[in-house]
This record gives sequence, structure tokens and C-alpha cells, in this order.
Amino acid sequence: MKVLVVGNGGREHAIAWKLSESADVKEVVCVPGNGGTAYEGKCVNIEPEGKNYVEIAKREGCSMAVIGPEDPLAEGLADEFWAAGISVVGPRKAAAQLEASKDFAKEFMKKYGVASAASETFDDEAAALDYIRRKGAPIVVKADGLAAGKGVVVAKTVEEAEAAVRDMMEARKFGDSGSKLVIEDYLAGNELSVLAAVSVTPELAASGKACIVPFLSARDHKRLCDGAEGPNTGGMGAIAPVEDLTVLVQSQFEKDILQPTLKGLADMKMDYRGFIFFGLMLTEDGPKCLEYNVRLGDPETQAVLPLMDFDFAAMCKAIVDGTLKDFKFEWKPGCVVAPVAVSGGYPGEYRKGVPIDCDKAAFARSGAKLFVAGAKPDRRGDRIQTEESTGLITSGGRVLACSAYGKDFDEAWHKAYEAMGTVHFDGMFYRKDIGLPSAARSN
Repeated sequence: MKVLVVGNGGREHAIAWKLSESADVKEVVCVPGNGGTAYEGKCVNIEPEGKNYVEIAKREGCSMAVIGPEDPLAEGLADEFWAAGISVVGPRKAAAQLEASKDFAKEFMKKYGVASAASETFDDEAAALDYIRRKGAPIVVKADGLAAGKGVVVAKTVEEAEAAVRDMMEARKFGDSGSKLVIEDYLAGNELSVLAAVSVTPELAASGKACIVPFLSARDHKRLCDGAEGPNTGGMGAIAPVEDLTVLVQSQFEKDILQPTLKGLADMKMDYRGFIFFGLMLTEDGPKCLEYNVRLGDPETQAVLPLMDFDFAAMCKAIVDGTLKDFKFEWKPGCVVAPVAVSGGYPGEYRKGVPIDCDKAAFARSGAKLFVAGAKPDRRGDRIQTEESTGLITSGGRVLACSAYGKDFDEAWHKAYEAMGTVHFDGMFYRKDIGLPSAARSN
């Protein structure tokens, strides 16, 4: 079969790579894809005209689509694919509100008893400021809508929280996404992520076949600098699995978060066939759900997918066919470490179009996999090509990840950083502590 993948980040490169491993997949059509998918086996990049994803899928003969980012899911792209008779891995628009609206997600959690922080929602700035002054700090301020992962402020002081409210509601830092705010209690602990496959429809719920199947745990490192210092980013690296997710914590997660979520999706008659991301805080009182994402995480995907010891395309088919409950999941023992290299200046202003070089022989010896995020093929034709050239130039803030597998954390960590040391572009920056204890501090 031919599969279409929507998106152009590192997550989508990892998805396309994993799909291409399947003997049942003839071609992966990446729309638009990036510099990594441009050189990936079985993959082809197609630049869309506007948002004509369904038209491209039909023209290319794709029988299934996988939607990577949250924006097209929130806009209802999954509904469009199903209407055109094309199976799609990704929830319909109604279910995608679990990520598109923090208020919707918190009300869902409250209604179905999902363990989470207490919160209130505000569409009035004065009322929000008054609430913060009465509650005190630390406290968390969240823009209700999508904000590219940047609409959350963990305020250590009342003044910092007040500034966040004004930035979002008055200065419109995130546009309409900040017209409504969710303000919630601060939770202390360490964060981790659990990605999962979801297959829920009213019919599956009625037959007892609706399910959410969690993957191995992962941890994303959001702060720019070593020791979890500096500004928040889209993610500076990830590891999988995470030792913090003990058998006890796993049991608590499934009882207090996963099962209530499944019940809620079923009770609300959602059509949710895709992936879900549980953002968790491990507190003294057990795991709490910080947020839902209605897709795979980035860069967690680049750490989790290499550990899959099963056919990813077959799992996707089981999601859309409603046979996920019977699908056999097998995982490689060991660990993956995936540090991310970013452009100088990120998450602020940064240069684009910077050539990326690599000592390819040394990289190959590391055994790592390079997942491209913000880079594209160098089409300028005016550059002298060398053995070190990757044929890529930077096009974004987060440029690439070096994902390395090892029989244990130490082996994976050394391989990942050995690989990262072979890659170079002007202004390149990366954390040196991904996965280390000092990096796990959440706030």
C-alpha cells in the first residue's frame, strides 16, 4: 500500500521512516516532508498547493494517511479524509478539541475523574488577575488554544503570573489562543510522557473493542540549557523508556488517567482513531495528567519509535480497522537517547539556509539514526559539494536529532553524543545532558 504522511518535522520523518520499514508499504508520500524524508528510502516529498492533502492522496493512490501535527487535526483534516473514503490515523475534529482547547480538556478531566491539577478558566483579564492574587504562587497559566507548545507559563511569583496573563490576554502574544486562559494549581515532581495508540468509535465502544494501548514511557527536555535552565523550547531531546514509570506508577496511571480517558471518549461517542499523548507529572500523590496532545510528541517520537519491534504500518491499520485490541505489541529491550541540535538564537531569532556537514563514516560507526526536523535539501547549486556535506541546509529552529539505541542508557547516551559530535553547522547548539539526572528537573 501507499501511505500519506502530513507534516514536515522530526516526528514526521520518524513516522515515515518507521512506515517504510514495513514490507506492506510500497511508498510513503510526505506532504510536504523535509530534508530527511527527501533522502529516506521509499519516501517522496510533495509540496501541497494550499491544503489539498486529500487531493494529493487520491492522485497518488494512497489508501491510508497519518497526520503528524496538531493544527490540521484541530481543523478537521481527519474528517475530510474519511469523507473521501481514505482511512486516516488521527482523531476527528470533535475529539481533537482535547488538545485544541485547554478548557475543553480540563472540563473533560473533571467530568470523567481523570487525575489532574485543580483549575479555573477565565475569559476576563481582571478576574484572572484577581484569582492569581488570591491563590498565590507558584501557579500555572495556560493559553486555551494552540500556541505551538509555548502557551504555558509556570510562574514562580504572582508578578510573573500577572505578566503572563497580560501577555496573553492584553498583548495577544498568542493571538486568539490567549483570549481564554486556564489557570491551574502548580504540581511538583518530574514530568514524563506516555504516547499511546487509540481506537475508539461508538461501534467499538458498544462491542467492548474500544481501547487505548500505551507505548513505552518517554521524557522530553524542554529547557534550552543543561540542568533544565533557560527558556522553554519545543524540545531539546528525549529518552525512552523512563525508569520513573515503575510498575506501581504504571498501574496508577492506567487506573486514574488512561481508563477514565477511555470511558470519556466512549461516553461522548467520539471517533478517535489515532494517537494520544499523555503529559504526566509524577507527584507524591501519584501521576497527574498535565495535558493531552492528540498526536505523537516531538521529539519523544524520535526516541520511542526506534524501540518498536513490530510493524508500525500494521499497527496503524489495526487502529483504523478497529482491531487494535488484538494487535501484538513487542518492544526491544534497552534504551534510546535522542538529543536535538538547534539553530543559534533559538527559541528566539535564528538564521536559516546554513549548510549542514557531517563526518558520515564516523556517524555510521556510532550506529545512530539522524532524524531531520528544520532542514531542507540544498538546491542552490552554487556550493562546492564535499564528502562532509549532507546536502542539507537549515530551515528551522530545531534542526535535527541524533537518535541512538543501546542495550542500556549508558550505551545509548554515548552513541547519541558520539553521533552528535560528527554533525556541524554554524551556530549549532545542543544540550549535553539529555537523560541525565540533572536534566530531569521539571520546573
